[in-house]
Amino acid sequence: MAPRHLLLSLVFSAVLVASVRALETAVQSPQASLRTPDVIFVPTPREVVDAMLTLAKVTDRDVVYDLGSGDGRIPIAAAKAYGARGIGIDIDPQRINEAKANAIAAGVTAKVTFLNQDLFTTDIHEATVVTMYLLPSLNLKVLPKLNAELKPGTRVVSHQFDMAGYPPERTVAVSGRNIYLWTIPIRPPQAGNSKILEVK
Repeated sequence: MAPRHLLLSLVFSAVLVASVRALETAVQSPQASLRTPDVIFVPTPREVVDAMLTLAKVTDRDVVYDLGSGDGRIPIAAAKAYGARGIGIDIDPQRINEAKANAIAAGVTAKVTFLNQDLFTTDIHEATVVTMYLLPSLNLKVLPKLNAELKPGTRVVSHQFDMAGYPPERTVAVSGRNIYLWTIPIRPPQAGNSKILEVK
């Protein structure tokens, strides 16, 4: 009969190997593609990421959803700098794998989640902040979903592209790029009931 310490050592080794394999699977294993991405991945500059989260007034009480999250830099920054919970949605499995690896490197895996899903069909109702770097046409396409699923008062921040006919509450220029802020519900201005716009 094997000594007790040898049995414990074997059990520990088996658990360690299983944990490493699970981590490798989470980061590296290929996932099935859902459909062709709507846009190519263009990383948001770090200073713009910081400005977006500052404009949304993110705190540790927030749940930040990034629609089209790429390499995960916005959810990771929200978790690391503000203590928020971050959820990244991306249709490209390669981007999801990169984001998970980046979250591990940043030490925020307990605060962020990355989902290989279609941003037009994924459930976003728990978000208190939504960030986007899409195209103008895609912003308008996702707008009904934002109004339908998000709670009143949820902040929506878009990098570079606005929503034609739906004026932002604030527009901020950072490093030659514009970022826009709306608050749910997002509605077109009506006579006598226009939102006050601020450009900074």
